[in-house]
Amino acid sequence: MSVGGPVQTSANVDLGRLDAVTEAVVSGAGLPEVVRAAARALDCSLVLIDRSSSVLAVAARSPADERSLMTQAAGVQIHELRVGDSPVGRLRLRPRGEGPSPALLRVVFTLIASEVERLRAPDRASEAAQTAFLNALLDRTVTDRGNIIARGEELGVKLAEGGAVVVVRAHHFAATEDDWRLRVLNAAERPARVSVPGSLAAIIDRDGAGHAVLLLPVRDGQIVRRVADSIARELASALSGLRFAVGHSRVAIDPVDLHRAGHEAMLAANVAEADSGGGESQPTRVLAFEDTGSYRLLLPAMSEDRAELKRFYAETVGPLAAYDEQYETDLVQTLETFLECDGNVAGTAQRLYTHRHTIRYRLERVREISGLDVGSTEGRESLSLGLKSMRVLGIPAPRGPAHEAGAAGGRVRRDSKDRRA
Repeated sequence: MSVGGPVQTSANVDLGRLDAVTEAVVSGAGLPEVVRAAARALDCSLVLIDRSSSVLAVAARSPADERSLMTQAAGVQIHELRVGDSPVGRLRLRPRGEGPSPALLRVVFTLIASEVERLRAPDRASEAAQTAFLNALLDRTVTDRGNIIARGEELGVKLAEGGAVVVVRAHHFAATEDDWRLRVLNAAERPARVSVPGSLAAIIDRDGAGHAVLLLPVRDGQIVRRVADSIARELASALSGLRFAVGHSRVAIDPVDLHRAGHEAMLAANVAEADSGGGESQPTRVLAFEDTGSYRLLLPAMSEDRAELKRFYAETVGPLAAYDEQYETDLVQTLETFLECDGNVAGTAQRLYTHRHTIRYRLERVREISGLDVGSTEGRESLSLGLKSMRVLGIPAPRGPAHEAGAAGGRVRRDSKDRRA
């Protein structure tokens, strides 16, 4: 027979622990205090991280405890925080005792996730507005000068004297669970906003890939180059396991021409990515639109009639790329190298570490599959423009091991495959 006060069930204990957490949320004490209250309620050390991998709050017993939470130390658990179907961050947790009950964990996680989402609401509204405006500029759904200037001023950017655009394309070498595109955007916009206050930044989806697009309200082309170089340095130092291509436009004096500037930067980034070779040996490359050479001639097709550019690619190099993907051959790279070597078979063989007979065999396959002969001026010109179209469109060249008949003279050395954004 028990004597004394009421029995403290686990449910009562859990509810008691939640009081401080709910009080911190209701009083608007802020995320650090909410996390500290959660750490006491769960009897755990905690680190709260947002979707871009930025640390929002820490509740640890010591700097050493905090450092161990940020690594894969023994006993550290990682829990994703979600509001509905949307992830809002992660919680790194290490129990100090037996650990909290699953029911208490669920409630505390829900409270923290809701607080993160509530505090991020203004930022998300700003992010959405920037994304909508940059999309409108690139798609030319906003073309009136006064409208462009007015919408820019609503976002805190002055575009009356024009501006320039920087585009960052990123590829990761290994699988990752977090939203690394947000980390790329955050790393790119830091130097941009330090050098050019009022710059806008957003992730823009084009052709199935996400690009970090930055709009700089400047008139000086040298500033644009310096900002692009600063972005490249920041990306290389802040993010590992990724390679980057940074392209930037000329300055558009009239805000109506920002549409053109956006496509100039996109073209430069596409060409920079293709020219980097796709490997870790050159993880970051910066290219100005002025330095893209003959690719500049394809800008009108890219910005005004991409469908025609895609048709030309499909009629020239497209069949070769499809054949390479299906049979893991190397016709596209062989063709690229052959043209870069001014049609010299021996030089191509040396560059690709293979035999001259193999190169001749592949070039014959190029003729059979595409219907274009690299031995003729017209054939070389069409295939060269097809390769340029592929790069301008941002289509990655197929890269698979060469197994085609006639390749016994040697194998092509290449970088390991990377995962596309």
